[in-house]
Amino acid sequence: MKTIIRNAALVNEGNIIVADLFIVNERIEKIAPSIHLASAVSVKEINAEGLYLLPGVIDDQVHFREPGLTHKANMYTESKAAVAGGITSYMDMPNTIPNTLTQALLEETYTIASLASLANYSFFMGINQNNLEEALKTDNENVCGITDDGLYFNNDEGILANYPDFLEKLFSRADTLVALHCEDDAIIKNNTNLYRKMYGDNIPFIFHHKIRSEEACLTATKRVLEIAKKYNNRLHLFHISTLAEANLFDNKIPIREKRITAEACVHHLWFSDKDDERLGAKIKWNPAIKTEADKNGLLAVLLDDKLDIIATDHAPHTIAEKNGSYCKAMSGGPLVQHALPAMLELFHQGKISLEKIVEKMSHHVAEVYRIKERGYIREGYFADLVLVDLHNSWQVTSENILYKCGWSPFEKQCFNSKIVSKFVNGNLVFDNGHFNESKKGKRVKFEKQR
Repeated sequence: MKTIIRNAALVNEGNIIVADLFIVNERIEKIAPSIHLASAVSVKEINAEGLYLLPGVIDDQVHFREPGLTHKANMYTESKAAVAGGITSYMDMPNTIPNTLTQALLEETYTIASLASLANYSFFMGINQNNLEEALKTDNENVCGITDDGLYFNNDEGILANYPDFLEKLFSRADTLVALHCEDDAIIKNNTNLYRKMYGDNIPFIFHHKIRSEEACLTATKRVLEIAKKYNNRLHLFHISTLAEANLFDNKIPIREKRITAEACVHHLWFSDKDDERLGAKIKWNPAIKTEADKNGLLAVLLDDKLDIIATDHAPHTIAEKNGSYCKAMSGGPLVQHALPAMLELFHQGKISLEKIVEKMSHHVAEVYRIKERGYIREGYFADLVLVDLHNSWQVTSENILYKCGWSPFEKQCFNSKIVSKFVNGNLVFDNGHFNESKKGKRVKFEKQR
């Protein structure tokens, strides 16, 4: 299959240039101001004049719920939503049922994805205090990393940031990327007990960010950083939610040379405690959405390169699981379909450039994880591409939400930018609202040295 995208504004590596782009099968064959082919060559042409061509978003933190929790989501439904939202590759978490704590279970998830996923995929190997030897067998070139994220799903004691002795063992031996969730369990328990004394189980949602507080995040993050720096480990910290934490990271080191990296999530950049009363459980995430000052501060340090990438932490639950009292409502929400439109909305508000969005959602994700031949618009790279109309407004409604759970915290939000077309490995998988499901995504590959 050969395709030419003509006259697109390519947003890539800090520049925006108008050019033609030629795709042959899975890869970008040529980029030039004007591409001319012999008349005998059969090629599909796309006139992209006035549109912007971005490298596909790479989301390093999703919970697609398969196997075992498919009443909430599955790899097909959520990858379809991701594709519609401009995400061409994702990395999925191990809090499935059973938890992905053996190499055999890990490979089973790859098999499921190979049959169902419309986007490219990778899966984290889960690690807890009981499977260190198994986790250390993880293949750097074929697996994105090892993580504890989500493994506290039914166990509040599961966050490894609370076990420094175990982290010493892990960091002294791991040669792959370790990605962690950092909150202090003891502080959260004390805060929860305090508010339960006042409100019982019906704690108002406006106190979620005081229960899972700045202190809880900062204490755990400092603890993990101290140990990781001792061993010069390759550490990535998920969903930094406070400005105090973000200021712990270095912006003087080039991205390829950083041994410790960190991310912001879309919901922490968009929502704040000012939205708690209006949206309640729909924006109950762990770590919690914090204050307006944290929201604005996170964006500022993201632009200043203390935070390296933008992710979603897409974690769908059914609306029934989000309803009820504070103590019963589950934490997490769906985001992959609306993450890029939300960031493009911040562009329209003058808060971030297109070049920076691409850097943080594509280029730097590829660098942090050492992904091979993805994350950039380059000749020879896989043609993972998103064509965007920056001036085509639309509204999120229950009718156009693609998540299996059927709801979104962005419902009724109007966005000024619309995703027009989407290529995954050169395949036009999404075009003006229509899906081509004839080809599935591929397993993402990585450099051996992390």
